[in-house]
Amino acid sequence: MTTFGSLGVSGSALRVFRTWMDAVSDNVANAETVKRTSEEAYRPRFVVATALETPDGLGAGVAVRGIELGDPNGRLVNDPTNPLADADGNVRYPDVDMGDQLTQLMVAQRDYQANLSVVDRARDSYLQALRIGH
Repeated sequence: MTTFGSLGVSGSALRVFRTWMDAVSDNVANAETVKRTSEEAYRPRFVVATALETPDGLGAGVAVRGIELGDPNGRLVNDPTNPLADADGNVRYPDVDMGDQLTQLMVAQRDYQANLSVVDRARDSYLQALRIGH
């Protein structure tokens, strides 16, 4: 693989992991969003990535294929003191598992950092090649 090829693959991975971190951040920020039982709960975001290939079948990176949304029903919680509670005292919270979300955030951050290191090393190699040519 050429230097530019590795930059392209790592660059595509950086975009996917950035999107993943953004989705997880949205999920964490909305984990305690309360809704009436007549409304949909916040729907957690899940990034779906796909591998990219060149016409000859070689790996060419990754891309975000789409964002899937979680269950609109969320989870019902009995909280009669909440001003949004229905006649039975229930409110709707999103079905967001904070432990899972924080684990996903750590994985996405580490993978982002790893790909950023690849970009840095490829750039350094390219600069060294330019110095040798002079």
